[in-house]
Amino acid sequence: MPRLLLSIAALVGASFAPVASAADKPNIVLIYADDIGYGDLSCYGATKVETPNCDKLAAAGLKFTDGHSVASVCTPSRYSLMTGEYAFRKKGTGIASGVQGLLIDPDRAALPGVLQKAGYRTGVVGKWHLGLGTTPTDYNAALKPGPREVGFDYAWILPATGDRVPCVWVENDRVVNLDPKDPIKLDYAVKRGDKESFVNDVPRIGGQTGGTAALWKDDEMSLVIAEKSCAFIEKEKDKPFFLFMATHNIHVPRVPNAKFKGKSDCGVRGDAIVEFDWTVGQVLDKLDTLGLAENTLVVLTSDNGGVLDDNGPDKVNGIGDPDGTNGHKPNGALRGTKGTVFEGGTRVPFVVRWPAKVKPGTSDALMSQMDLLASFAALTGQRVPKGQAPDSENHLEALLGTKQTGREFLVEQSNGGAPFGFRHGTWKLTPGGPKAKEAGPGLFDLATDLGEAKNLAAAHPDRVAAMRAKLAEVTGPPVPKKDTK
Repeated sequence: MPRLLLSIAALVGASFAPVASAADKPNIVLIYADDIGYGDLSCYGATKVETPNCDKLAAAGLKFTDGHSVASVCTPSRYSLMTGEYAFRKKGTGIASGVQGLLIDPDRAALPGVLQKAGYRTGVVGKWHLGLGTTPTDYNAALKPGPREVGFDYAWILPATGDRVPCVWVENDRVVNLDPKDPIKLDYAVKRGDKESFVNDVPRIGGQTGGTAALWKDDEMSLVIAEKSCAFIEKEKDKPFFLFMATHNIHVPRVPNAKFKGKSDCGVRGDAIVEFDWTVGQVLDKLDTLGLAENTLVVLTSDNGGVLDDNGPDKVNGIGDPDGTNGHKPNGALRGTKGTVFEGGTRVPFVVRWPAKVKPGTSDALMSQMDLLASFAALTGQRVPKGQAPDSENHLEALLGTKQTGREFLVEQSNGGAPFGFRHGTWKLTPGGPKAKEAGPGLFDLATDLGEAKNLAAAHPDRVAAMRAKLAEVTGPPVPKKDTK
């Protein structure tokens, strides 16, 4: 029987011990794309769309080939990123509606709060999708608790997704430009495509009436996110800052600004990638202009893998023709897409640049976004209380390229909870079932079979049994780390 290495101590993570003095603290910019797949950037092999700004970032930094979102859909990935806890441990962390109350307990040590305690000014700009206030959210009142209650000093957000109501910006805890004489009313019984679901001539999930003066303009969303992100950097340039820029691109509805239309060779979806790349470029240019690039740690990644879905790539309303992508493969050679437990669901672009510390190159270390909390805590000299961030591991050395190994085990979650994919080194276990080619469990050696095409389960029953046992161990109650308070 193959030996599955290591103890629970290794499983639940390395120490949170601080490794940096205050003088070493870099600015941190975390660029979090939406639905950008492993094959969507030219630095990861795309040929029908060019992403020069992302390519420039990757060329000057460390490009990971095995970096993962925590889940293959948005809300659980974002929850785990912020809390250092697998989302399946908390009920209600499936894809959140626009009236979901705040999912993160304000009393826990979330990523922005950890950095805030380290002396950082913290800001979030863009997609939130982690709930606001209490269920059902009242957008005509103060939206508390929200981002500020979990550690962000400043917030400019779209509450949920571009294809969900409400279609408004929120600054800190108030809807921007809301006229109290025209209150927002939401109805999630409305189905997308019904007459009542159209906002700005685009079908949404749920219906919205009121809030007319507060409505965003779909073709200006990326421009606004870039503007607000750069403004935050400008304002906080004289002190350590953490910016979480979570883009709307390339989630549906894809309504790229006119200056990006036709700029790719793979339809509207490709044009949205070009727009995303422009947004990245705006932030990188601002860091250069202010002389901050050298000591700013920039991480670029995505909340889940890519997908060819409705109202794009060729038209805003209705079903888009996948042929409009002209053969572009959002996840490259990987099997699966957003929403699946195959590698295409969670293996995403993952780039780290910090000119003062990180040497350019490529790393094959197995990395999870959930580990940014523990790694940034170590980087900034913070300690996390016992029982909080229970699944986050400190892989700062791998993140900075001084070590070529990262995680040993990794759960790849779909929506909300089970089923799971499970990684042990280069081995991958999938549950099988009606949506997979395999009726039973799938076992793949990704070192020789990146596309998860050759099922080795029958040839390695002991490995399957051992990995199933370890998966059950990981998905059970977490084992608290040593108290680091």
